[in-house]
Amino acid sequence: MDHLTLDAYRTRAQVFADDWEAQPPPSDMYALVERFFIAGPTADVGCGSGRDTAWLQAHGYPAAGFDASEAMLAEARRRHPEVAFRHASLPGLEGVDDACFANVLCETVIMHLKAEQIGQAAARLIDILVPGGVLYLSWRVGVGADRRDEFGRLYASFDPERVRQALGVAHVLFDEEAGSVSSGKRIHRIVARKPGAD
Repeated sequence: MDHLTLDAYRTRAQVFADDWEAQPPPSDMYALVERFFIAGPTADVGCGSGRDTAWLQAHGYPAAGFDASEAMLAEARRRHPEVAFRHASLPGLEGVDDACFANVLCETVIMHLKAEQIGQAAARLIDILVPGGVLYLSWRVGVGADRRDEFGRLYASFDPERVRQALGVAHVLFDEEAGSVSSGKRIHRIVARKPGAD
């Protein structure tokens, strides 16, 4: 993960967590989860405040949240003590085993990586799925060059085809660019299924 982005989350963790928890629920994302996710353990990669991890846990998807920021993990644990949270960072997700989750949620995280790391991150998210498992992946849409916001967070601009190619033989179930109900920002979201064991 980009070090200036991590520094922003370290120094402003409570502010960012307060903002996410106060946003309208992402009903559009939750509808896709309920439509496509399967029964089984679920990872929320880049969990931030833990809002979505807690929703997954409460809606029948036994969930664990992962984040690169220890400060954000502290916020998540404080706000959602009923959920397990662990440190792990894209693109490599060191310490997370292959083929151990039925579902992976990664909501607006990968744009904080350098563009050349995007493909590696998407492929790794597929790796941690069991055969037949489902990935929900979204990112903030960038126009033109990479940029940083007023807090120093990186927003990489990249062609969605970079993600599609990195998903390899995974079957794309859903692919759209739309406004987020929660943040109001323009995002691209893809739902893909890892090939099954048979």
